[in-house]
Amino acid sequence: MTTIQVYDPALCCSTGVCGVEVDQALVTFAADVDWATQQGATIQRFNLAQQPMAFAENATVKRYLERSGQDGLPLVLVDGDVALAGRYPQRKELARWAGIGVLQMTPVADAASCCAPGSGCC
Repeated sequence: MTTIQVYDPALCCSTGVCGVEVDQALVTFAADVDWATQQGATIQRFNLAQQPMAFAENATVKRYLERSGQDGLPLVLVDGDVALAGRYPQRKELARWAGIGVLQMTPVADAASCCAPGSGCC
């Protein structure tokens, strides 16, 4: 089974979805991680502030930090190989790496064209 490891920058909590000003990218990523794990994906997250040894003990992560510094985080490894750096993956990327399908969402029709008077849709 594929293992996805996410090495987060120093965050206030395990997901970063806390505090007064929450980064929307972290909210979206936390939701995507929840979705992927519910689909059977194995995802591990490591927070630099709370789990610094996880960064120091992984040779790939340690080399990356020596080269790019903390500003290069987050770093995503898939089965130990670097898959993405500098941003959080999107749901479709998590799904591809984990080998799971993503439900295709039907785009919402433009409200002006759908609910025009006499259209019968409202």
